[in-house]
Amino acid sequence: MTTLLFTPTVQTGNLLFVSGHIAKRDGQPWKGRLGETMTTAEGQEAARAVGEDLVATLEKAVGDLDKVSRIVKLMVLVHSGPDYTEQHLVANGASQFFIDRFGERGAHARSAFGVAQLPFGVCVEIEMVVELVHR
Repeated sequence: MTTLLFTPTVQTGNLLFVSGHIAKRDGQPWKGRLGETMTTAEGQEAARAVGEDLVATLEKAVGDLDKVSRIVKLMVLVHSGPDYTEQHLVANGASQFFIDRFGERGAHARSAFGVAQLPFGVCVEIEMVVELVHR
């Protein structure tokens, strides 16, 4: 018997926590290290792609995106070379996506971190917290 170690989403009260999603391109892990094998612009594209995947998971979890009161928080992990300092600019790719998709409801708090490694060697991983409409 296999024990499930985590789920894609967990809801407590009106908050929905969405597990980290990795960047994918053409259905495969989007590998790279910012400042070494990838540019900031490419990192922004990857972060936007992660945002799209997060919304797909969110929609599957809640059924109707009108149930989203707001995107509360993003935590963006950026696979970075030692001298790379533009993690916040990479994160803007996801932040802009959420604002474009949800308008004012997409404005959120955010953290962006440079990390030495991510699963499968991907360039970006993002998790988020969402507030759902009180019903």
